[in-house]
Amino acid sequence: MRGGRGAGNGARGAGVPVLRLSGLRKRFGARWRWEVGLRAGQSELVPGPVPAGGGRVRAGGVPADSRSAGGGARGDVRADGCDHERRVRPNPTGGPVSSPQTPAAREPDTAEPGRGAARELRAAVRALGRLAAFTLLIPVGVGLTAVFLLSFVIWGCLGIFPFFPTATRMVRSAAGAARWAAGHWSQVPVPPPYRPRPALERTLHGWYWTGHDYHRNRWFAGMSLDVRWLWTDPATWRDVLWVLADPLVGGGIAAAPVLLVGAGLYGVVQAPLPYDLPFGGPVALLLGLLGPVSIAAGLALARPALRLHGRWTRALLGPTERSRLARRVEQLTEIRLDATEAQAAELRRIERDLHDGAQARLVAVSLRLGAVAALVDRDPGQAKQVATDAQENVTQALQELRDLVRGIHPPVLAERGLAEGVRALALDVPLKVEVRAELPGRAEAPVESAVYFAVSEALTNAVKHGEARHATVHLTHAAGLLRAEVTDDGRGGADPDGGSGLRGIRRRLAAFDGTLTLTSPPGGPTRLIMELPCVLSSPRTSSC
Repeated sequence: MRGGRGAGNGARGAGVPVLRLSGLRKRFGARWRWEVGLRAGQSELVPGPVPAGGGRVRAGGVPADSRSAGGGARGDVRADGCDHERRVRPNPTGGPVSSPQTPAAREPDTAEPGRGAARELRAAVRALGRLAAFTLLIPVGVGLTAVFLLSFVIWGCLGIFPFFPTATRMVRSAAGAARWAAGHWSQVPVPPPYRPRPALERTLHGWYWTGHDYHRNRWFAGMSLDVRWLWTDPATWRDVLWVLADPLVGGGIAAAPVLLVGAGLYGVVQAPLPYDLPFGGPVALLLGLLGPVSIAAGLALARPALRLHGRWTRALLGPTERSRLARRVEQLTEIRLDATEAQAAELRRIERDLHDGAQARLVAVSLRLGAVAALVDRDPGQAKQVATDAQENVTQALQELRDLVRGIHPPVLAERGLAEGVRALALDVPLKVEVRAELPGRAEAPVESAVYFAVSEALTNAVKHGEARHATVHLTHAAGLLRAEVTDDGRGGADPDGGSGLRGIRRRLAAFDGTLTLTSPPGGPTRLIMELPCVLSSPRTSSC
């Protein structure tokens, strides 16, 4: 453009026009827009096609983020997601700089459509790249199929079975990678459906029992156990079915958008070169027209295809309803066994405490009372001393009985609830404990007892093994979960499978479908999070 019209006097060529093109970043999903501004002494902003709500203008028409009056003003007006500026000079008459749109006429800021379109485009390109990765992994699936079938043939024909567990583990590794990709790329979580490996038992005579037969050699027994475990697990054959079918079904789902985009790019690149085509110009023109359409179709199908690929993976590699029920039955069986063992151990502890404590003291009291009866006539002073000793034994026996009852179910827990029970527990621990409780009501008595003793065991471990000096207990309830978090400043490095204390906590929580999460890096701090599903009752009642 040559020349221009001043905004204030209408004279032609009053200033040098500034021509800018905004919207380059938003060429997909946003329109092109030109802006013309005059560098001459203009008294008002040159109106540009800024959408409502796209700019920021202060009261009085002064653009936001502008400099102070008296110097050159520089306002930053954003539109369609593009950062551009309008250069204005102060009004020669000293009046305020005005804007064709007053603040009252502007709508509030809203999400810019160009930015959303760019976000969608980036997501589509990302999904296309992940589908391309799936497509490139098709030969890996074909190779795993060949390896598994070869191991199966070697086992069936030659009787050499160690190759079968190795090939099956390779297939499981590939299936695990596919589950990870489905969860992280397709946003379709796929939990592993495998049964746990049974333990290899050793008899007193040195033989190993695999659940089917005995073996003297440990390696051979372990291999036999692995073969039986992998062969009888239905998830193994679902993995094999996935390896056989995924190159066709999963590969086809992943390859369709990739091929569309690839064909479109080929058409766009080859369209300017008609001499390379057998039919000359018409075919080149057709490719040039269909190329962008093919690219757009591939990008549009990328994200749905990625989700479909994740659902396909979950359909074959995820746990079935039957496997979930079987796993739940196994968990309940283990929980029942642990609860039975814990109850039997608790009864043995109570019996031992009664036998070694209160019962022994009561026997001593009975003997002393007999001595008092024999000495009361001959030596009243000695009889009085023996009676005093008997009274002390009775007092100690009562205290031991109170301690025993407190170990079964603390009275403060039954009378005042979990929060006050944990606070009373914190007073008996030889370290500084801060208790924070946000419980709007009471839980069931067995749940409160389980959490109480779990917190007690956690604090005991912090003192005995962690050498902590300060601990924090936080009790909350949200989304139907009673949560107890115990944090200490000990040395850390706790092993969730190495100590009986943590196993006892996990066993207590498992009886109520609770979970234990342990975070204990070397050097500390140690953090235990215990969660139990529970519905709290009203503070005035005692049952859920």
